[in-house]
Amino acid sequence: MKITKLDHIAIAVRSLENALLVYQDALGIECAGREHVPGEAVNVAFLPVGGTRIELLEPSDPGSVLARSIEGRGEGLHHVCFEVDDLHGALEELRARGCRVLDEREGAGGTRVAFVHPKSTGGVLIELRQTS
Repeated sequence: MKITKLDHIAIAVRSLENALLVYQDALGIECAGREHVPGEAVNVAFLPVGGTRIELLEPSDPGSVLARSIEGRGEGLHHVCFEVDDLHGALEELRARGCRVLDEREGAGGTRVAFVHPKSTGGVLIELRQTS
């Protein structure tokens, strides 16, 4: 597996508008775009920082996985995303090493993504993303 970069750090928030007050107004990080991802029931705001991004995630459905996560654990770090050159190969390698891959699906921007269970990664939900 070849990780090509840290793509983004995702932060779960109850309200994009309230979170943007902090990230844009207080920290001075400009929002580069927004997107609704229907399959995930989330609204996303992208904030570039250096060579990576902060991805703010707001549930768009109160019954969504993200909404339940916020209810149970509160707002905060949701996952870390690494870009890989070969998603399918990376997932095969992780499974061969005993890691629990949660799923593979379409993510923001129409890219292919997959998540690795936190129990396999020291407590951090990891997303792998292939852009090409």
